[in-house]
Amino acid sequence: MKMKQAQKIDYLKMVDIFQGLSKSEMQEMDRTTTMSTCRRGKIFYQAEDTSEVLFILKKGRVQLYRLTPDGKKLVVADIGAGSIFGEMAIIGQGMHNTFAEAMEDCLLCVMSRHDVERLILGKPAVAIQVINILAQRLRRAEARLEDMAFKSVSGRLASLLLTLSEDRGNRIYGYTHQDLADAVGTYRETVTLTLNEFKSKNLIAIGRKRIDILDPEGLKMAAAE
Repeated sequence: MKMKQAQKIDYLKMVDIFQGLSKSEMQEMDRTTTMSTCRRGKIFYQAEDTSEVLFILKKGRVQLYRLTPDGKKLVVADIGAGSIFGEMAIIGQGMHNTFAEAMEDCLLCVMSRHDVERLILGKPAVAIQVINILAQRLRRAEARLEDMAFKSVSGRLASLLLTLSEDRGNRIYGYTHQDLADAVGTYRETVTLTLNEFKSKNLIAIGRKRIDILDPEGLKMAAAE
């Protein structure tokens, strides 16, 4: 599905990595990028796929994950609107090390490898923005790894809810109990039981694919367990 030019440029202006580009440079970005939609469940790439494009997410949610030899999912990152994914294969070794799957219907901007390289080389500020995004993603991945090693399931789940609330506010949409279980490395039934425990303590309220954080300080105490 194509977007109207004005809509597309307005969106590009809101993306962090394009901040500071001139009007003519934004027009060039408009000419060299395409917008497309996809349905939930779309696999954008798999581990060891080569890549020639960078994805910029306008709407929806994308999950980056790895699969163990026995098929268990290990979530590496959740990508929300306004961020990028697929960058490591372009600026790294040319090959992905994760799967990328649409967890909701998505609207995306796609840039070719050539245009990404040209933009990064010509605009150091863009390169710095990309580095900042990667650094933030790495910090979160390290924090998740530390949680897996040292925290209980309830502590890991509380920590995850707090992290999600940083981007989405105190109302978190779109996550099934299985999504949360994959993210903290446990079973869906365990997540359901733990969420109900949080609910009984008035830390959260639970709706259909919706979690409202009622007591952030109480959840922080739970996250320390």
